Amino acid sequence: MPDTTIRRVAARRVWDSRGRPTVEAEIETASGALGRAIAPAGASTGSGEALDRRDGGTAFGGLDVQGALAAVRREIAPMLRGRDCADQAGVDAALIALDGTAGKTRLGGNATIAVSMAAAHAAAAAHGMALWRWIAGDAPDQGPVRMPLPEIQIFGGGAHADARVDLQDFMVVCPAAHSFAEALDWTAEIYRAAGALMAESGRRQGIADEGGWWPVFAGNEEAMATLVTAIERAGFRPGEQVAIALDVAASQFGRAGTYRPRLDARSYASAEWARTVEGWVARYPIVSVEDPMAEDDPAGMAGVTAAIGGRALVVGDDFLVTSADRVAAAAAGGACTAALIKPNQAGTLTETKSALDAARAAGWKTIVSARSGETEDVTIVHLAVGWQADQLKVGSFARSERMAKWNEALRIEEGLGDRARFDGRSV
Repeated sequence: MPDTTIRRVAARRVWDSRGRPTVEAEIETASGALGRAIAPAGASTGSGEALDRRDGGTAFGGLDVQGALAAVRREIAPMLRGRDCADQAGVDAALIALDGTAGKTRLGGNATIAVSMAAAHAAAAAHGMALWRWIAGDAPDQGPVRMPLPEIQIFGGGAHADARVDLQDFMVVCPAAHSFAEALDWTAEIYRAAGALMAESGRRQGIADEGGWWPVFAGNEEAMATLVTAIERAGFRPGEQVAIALDVAASQFGRAGTYRPRLDARSYASAEWARTVEGWVARYPIVSVEDPMAEDDPAGMAGVTAAIGGRALVVGDDFLVTSADRVAAAAAGGACTAALIKPNQAGTLTETKSALDAARAAGWKTIVSARSGETEDVTIVHLAVGWQADQLKVGSFARSERMAKWNEALRIEEGLGDRARFDGRSV
């Protein structure tokens, strides 16, 4: 057996896709195996998620991470040296205890998640395994390995596109595709068709944070109608071969039971806004709606779940912030039918997996997700495959920090050969 004792822990400042500093952690084992991982960052964040440690002041708009780097070098490194990186639960428990706060506010969630993921990479490397295979444990020996259904942004909005439209993501999924690769092929055609439609109408204004087209629409529903047209122009049948998934990110414009989407130029009470979302699901081939209500509106979320949960997934993101306790509470309250799983929301891989397990225990679907501030790091792809998540949400079909992840999934599927299983109808 390889020696997976941690010999060295290091950290450096690197840069994410929005030109902001972030933390890369590096762990070396006694056997010489090396693991690296980079913490992502979100533009639209839930109030309950693990807090990135930022320096404030003037450097890089106050977003520098020297404090988080110092936490890794001065506190985390000496604490982890000599521990076994193959004991992920032990590594993460030590990080949680060292931080000592509910939201990773002392060391910083960006420090802890980078180190937690780097430990997993180091353990996998020491054993000569792909990360997904190490994470899966004995599962791959028990039958085929499922590839997640890709959920891919075509139009970006909300915090990803300067609020040109209120909703954050207008995405597609391909339930009739027969493989992960085919789902990407279809999405590429739809992305191209959507760009051409925007160019023809003079509304193509570049791309948003996550690579989707930056839209100039008169209203949120116009984006949905245009997406249906793009699906048809690409040669697919909306609602049958290809469907729509929305990320409303309602916490961006909803608070205390009142919703004020900018494009509508009016306010909605919680029940009125819920009916608006329900109307979209009735009129368009929508199979998934993320954060349809604000994070402080559990009654509204339960109401939407009761109304549309039999026709479309109701996904919790800001509402759940990858917390097992919040998932259990939402399930008990009849809110949501799926959980978005973001490792940096939790701060360690063990806590992330606990949230995913809680969602499964509730009978929900699970969606492993990237953030708006991403890098070349492909850890989440391996988590989605190793944990057998239902879906993978990375962003759009442009920008190298997004394509690195889609391409990594292609390599995993190809490597699996006949053992790869793909169920497009896992939405």
